[in-house]
Amino acid sequence: MYIQQFNNLKENIYEIVFFFLLTFSKNKNYDILNKQKRGIDMSLKAGIIGLPNVGKSTLFNAITNQHILAENYPFATIEPNVGVVNVPDDRINHLVAMYQPARIIPTSYEFTDIAGLVRGASQGEGLGNKFLSHIREVDAICEVVRCFQGDNIIHVDGAVDPIRDIETINLELMLADLEVVQSRLEKISKKARTTKNKDDLIEVEALEKAKQALETNQPLRLVNFNEDEQQKLKSYNFLTLKPLIYLANIDEDSIGYDNELVVRVKEYALQENTPVVVLCAKIEEELSELNETDRQEMLDALNIPSSGLDMLIQATYELLGLATYFTVGSDEVRAWTFKKGMNAKKCAGIIHSDFEKGFIKAEVISYEDLMTYGSELKVKEAGKVRIEGKDYIMQDGDICHFRFNVK
Repeated sequence: MYIQQFNNLKENIYEIVFFFLLTFSKNKNYDILNKQKRGIDMSLKAGIIGLPNVGKSTLFNAITNQHILAENYPFATIEPNVGVVNVPDDRINHLVAMYQPARIIPTSYEFTDIAGLVRGASQGEGLGNKFLSHIREVDAICEVVRCFQGDNIIHVDGAVDPIRDIETINLELMLADLEVVQSRLEKISKKARTTKNKDDLIEVEALEKAKQALETNQPLRLVNFNEDEQQKLKSYNFLTLKPLIYLANIDEDSIGYDNELVVRVKEYALQENTPVVVLCAKIEEELSELNETDRQEMLDALNIPSSGLDMLIQATYELLGLATYFTVGSDEVRAWTFKKGMNAKKCAGIIHSDFEKGFIKAEVISYEDLMTYGSELKVKEAGKVRIEGKDYIMQDGDICHFRFNVK
């Protein structure tokens, strides 16, 4: 897994890539470096949450190798720590071996270690208000659940009970959403029914449905909202509408099997169709300290096919409905994240808005065909290069050369 901090380098990367494009553009006045024209922001943010002392900061250390504060007392993390990790993808390694590019840019994922919360966070207990404001900014929630015993690590509620912990956090998120729903209904409900405005009535109906669910302890992600209602609710950034993954944090002795606590978490998650990733944050932190060879040796010794962090990233990608396409060449091999179902024109816009605006066509090679035939030339000779128009639905692993023209 590549691990980098891209935030400080992002501007430099854009300058290099787009200087190349500017140099070869037909229109020398082309304002390719205009920040307002840059591509669709597909950067992804996942928030790591959980009660104090469940292993959040240890897991974050493993993700970013930053060695942030991970102490054995509540609220060791107060401000959120942010780190960017490259998404593991063997395909980019094979493409790099084939093209020997000057630059390699894998797709990345941002993780935020959000301060621990306690019962009553929705009412401001502990670090409640800060916690809730930070979590609203993420695309997906990774909820760390303690699935190991140990008197040497304090549990904020005393005894270890993963279901109680899950329900504590989920309740606080639902209460926070309910407060927003009630406040908004008070403002627009009477007006909507008086004016009979169609959009306002749809919003009220969606909020009423949300209120009924939250008052019966049902998170909004489990509610069957229609498309119009989903659009109306999107701007509220509801916490319980966000995709969720439970991270069952085990100890070293439980590697290789599901202990009793993990079984309980999986049974609970199955009822709400929520994915579970089982990992040992302590082992993940140790793995992050090793080079690739030693890391693989440790995984083999533990009889683990892949690290928990790799499984977490892949599970989050699946949860969010994401996929990857590639641009390749001797100058750069780069992976781009897109939402499944996006067409070629929209995907071109991820690189730069002018790619979308002036889209002509896309030359597409599947990754599998490139690996089978061994070079672009041989793929062309085999008739496997496709010319696709703007409505082509991009597929995971597509290798694209976009043709565009901006006057």
